[in-house]
Amino acid sequence: MSDFITIKKRTHYCGDVNGAHIGEEVVLMGWTHRRRDHGGVVFVDLRDREGIVQVVFNPEISASCHEEAQRIRSEYVLAVKGLVRRRPAGMENPDLKTGEIEVLAHDLEILNEAKTPPFVLDGTAEISENVRLKYRYLDLRRPELQKNLILRSRVAAATRDYLQRAGFIEVETPFLTKSTPEGARDYLVPSRVNQGQFYALPQSPQIFKQLLMISGFDRYFQIVKCFRDEDLRADRQPEFTQIDVEMSFITEEDIIRIMEGMIAHIFKTCLGRELPLPFPRISYREAMDRFGKDNPDLRFGLEIRELTDILQGSGFKLFAEIAAGGGVISAIRVADGKGLSRKDLDDFKDYVAQYGAGGLAWARVVPDGWTSPIYKFLTPGEVGAINERMEAREGDVLLFVADSPNVVRDALGNLRSHLAKKLGLIAPGAMAFTWVTDFPLFEYSETEKRFVSTHHPFTSPVLEELPLIETDPGKVHARAYDLVLNGSEIGGGSIRIHRKDVQTQIFKALGMGDEEVSSKFGFLLDALEYGTPPHGGIAFGLDRLVMLMAGAESIRDVIAFPKTQKATCVLTDAPSPVSVEQLMELSLKIVT
Repeated sequence: MSDFITIKKRTHYCGDVNGAHIGEEVVLMGWTHRRRDHGGVVFVDLRDREGIVQVVFNPEISASCHEEAQRIRSEYVLAVKGLVRRRPAGMENPDLKTGEIEVLAHDLEILNEAKTPPFVLDGTAEISENVRLKYRYLDLRRPELQKNLILRSRVAAATRDYLQRAGFIEVETPFLTKSTPEGARDYLVPSRVNQGQFYALPQSPQIFKQLLMISGFDRYFQIVKCFRDEDLRADRQPEFTQIDVEMSFITEEDIIRIMEGMIAHIFKTCLGRELPLPFPRISYREAMDRFGKDNPDLRFGLEIRELTDILQGSGFKLFAEIAAGGGVISAIRVADGKGLSRKDLDDFKDYVAQYGAGGLAWARVVPDGWTSPIYKFLTPGEVGAINERMEAREGDVLLFVADSPNVVRDALGNLRSHLAKKLGLIAPGAMAFTWVTDFPLFEYSETEKRFVSTHHPFTSPVLEELPLIETDPGKVHARAYDLVLNGSEIGGGSIRIHRKDVQTQIFKALGMGDEEVSSKFGFLLDALEYGTPPHGGIAFGLDRLVMLMAGAESIRDVIAFPKTQKATCVLTDAPSPVSVEQLMELSLKIVT
């Protein structure tokens, strides 16, 4: 066993040594980030999770120590004892928090050697994601990823601190549970003991946290793993982590107020950043009309405005036909759009095409009208009315999409985000929170030819609208609310149904028969008859929240061991085949 580890012991993390320690003797342990040999004096940047410090091996101080330092290579694990001193004048490094000092070594032990890593760990080179994930244990040594995971740990700690002080009780709920309809596909787990039957990994602890409200735990929370077998994107994983919260005897206002306090506490504790409260609110309908999305990014303008009423009788035949067929014509205004070239405008047509739009028209506002391919088809009155509604001024560029309402919202909603990035309209470090409320309870699925839950089937409708569930379900509103940050939904929740008759009515509206309801949710309906309090809650995506706080591009950069976009782990080669004997124990057979 190393003398350093058994007797001398580490005294400081590398990144914690600073000017206050000048003249002190320290013992440091970590990895070789870089090694440089300058005229016989060896310099090593020693790295651990807290940062990097420069260690100097001078033969005039310790010849044996200097000789051993000649062996050091990248990622060797070292233990060093030495004296903290101020760096020579002009040699300070303002990019390091330890940049004013260095450690003059007089004792060194190489605790372990290392093969040459398959990629450099100083963040200066582009590395393919597959290689990073295959050697994730090396990737995680990189300072930027360590910083992300330390932030994640602090966010979890701040969450627990706030909720426990607010009277919440942390309760663990099962991972092996029952498969239920709605939402994404379940991950299924075959039962060996109960042959031919399956557990499901939970997509959320939704039913169990409602049962905890029935049990009298009126303020519950959990930081919990959830699982969804769905196609992945940069901000999705098959397994993810939620901050899960439920409360009894509350209203939407109570939940929003308490959760705003939690988010503000997290940002203050972990980033030192004060958030102005309360957060703004916007209705679902307003979000869709103004921004084309129910998770609007409010860090910039480029709002969508509808022009159908102005152009429905237009001389531009395409606009007139779309308006007559029930479609809409909308536009966004790019203020002072001189930075947009004709090629850019043509490229935008291809961009909106991927969202189903058949085309995109444009107009550049000039002193005597427009420069535009459609200008000759419009009357001066139509041009003037459009300019007035769009608040257009000379030099502005207007971008039009005409199609079905959903296509127009989707195309322009995504185009505004694309433009904001292209034109640099987003201020560095900007954080724009908003609550989105007044969601529809149901949405019609064209593929399933039926109404499905916008959120989940346990969301309470606005009670005054209960009669519409049977006559016009598309007009029923949910007592639901989402919290959006910078165009990403970071949390969503609702007031729940606490009456059996209302829950039964919702299941019926979703096309579920009595037998299916009894089989899948009979235990919940039974529980609702035993004095269920009014209750509601919310769940925050911890991965996504930390990603936005860290300024990372993907949630894979804030998860220790993430999956690829194909839901595989290239480090452990999972998923992988299992033996025939294991399959036989489960009464399973692979059919190809």
